[in-house]
Amino acid sequence: MATVSPLTSPLHDRHLAAGAKLADFSGWSMPIEYAGGGVLAEHTAVRTGVGLFDVSHLGTATVQGPGAAAFVDSCLTNDLSRIGPGQAQYTLCCLPDGDPQAGGVVDDLIVYLHGPDDVLLVPNAANAAEVLGRLADAAPAGVTVTDRHADVAVLAVQGPRSLQVLELLGLPGELSYMSFVTGTGGGTSEVTVCRTGYTGEHGYELLVAAEEAGALWDAVVEAGQDQGIRLCGLGARDTLRTEMGYPLHGHELSREITPNQARAGWAVGWKKPAFWGREALVAEKEAGPSRLLWGLRADGRGIPRPGLAVLDASGERVGEVTSGTFSPTLRTGIALALVDASAGAHEGSSLVVDVRGRPQEVQVVRPPFVESHVR
Repeated sequence: MATVSPLTSPLHDRHLAAGAKLADFSGWSMPIEYAGGGVLAEHTAVRTGVGLFDVSHLGTATVQGPGAAAFVDSCLTNDLSRIGPGQAQYTLCCLPDGDPQAGGVVDDLIVYLHGPDDVLLVPNAANAAEVLGRLADAAPAGVTVTDRHADVAVLAVQGPRSLQVLELLGLPGELSYMSFVTGTGGGTSEVTVCRTGYTGEHGYELLVAAEEAGALWDAVVEAGQDQGIRLCGLGARDTLRTEMGYPLHGHELSREITPNQARAGWAVGWKKPAFWGREALVAEKEAGPSRLLWGLRADGRGIPRPGLAVLDASGERVGEVTSGTFSPTLRTGIALALVDASAGAHEGSSLVVDVRGRPQEVQVVRPPFVESHVR
């Protein structure tokens, strides 16, 4: 069988030059970590200074035409009427009512609201094609869904010194959380700057034309030298988001895991008359989900890993770890896990994770594991 070469970011040559360790991520060859420090140093840089990520594997698409925003609002879970132009919103694309897995999550994504007739979507790499296909199939006459994945690169500048880096570039940085503006700077003709991120720190995501991504990357690196900027890969991105309890699709959200189970009901517009999967999700919410997402903090040296069994005091299996890692900030193992509601888990209670046949006691916590600084 012929092998399919992974897709590469417009910044691929920069990653090679910086000694990045590359790995396949949803069909994309992306940096996991860089030479000269690795995940621990990159994680610490974001928590204490500033880090630069290439997240161009994320999808980008426009939905445009008369009533485009209202159409998107009728499909995705969150309520776009809560925000105005120049603001972004986290939302979910769920399987529709009538599907055997109605209410399950096809993807979680960010919506950038430019206006009533113009919306930008940023889905996950692995699910972008399906999300856009579902929207295109449902779009009314005059509304067009356009895949911009190959046209747009996405950089993330994250950490307490991220504002200083943007100011040195001449880019607008004094933004409220989840708002965005378009500006110029960093040797580019146009950059969309959004006060978002996936690390729990003050930060920005920069959307730029693919052909200008290299110039912007170089400018950010140069501007960040005096701020101690460090290039960061997806390994640190994962430890950072796990410390915050942020979900990763395929782990805490999936076709089998609903927003109710993942404690993502805050991203559902329950009062909206329509969105995909509404009836199933309302029924589940009223009945109470059969399982819930909890944080687990290890008391010993064992590190909970995805797929490991969660046990109660009697040794009965009551759940499964969905994400788990060593926390560089807390210096201990942490995890997110789906736990049966019948187990009676609550903050401060204890459970056990079976780590390769060895019982590891864990404390049940409600994430984030460390303080959030996004606002």
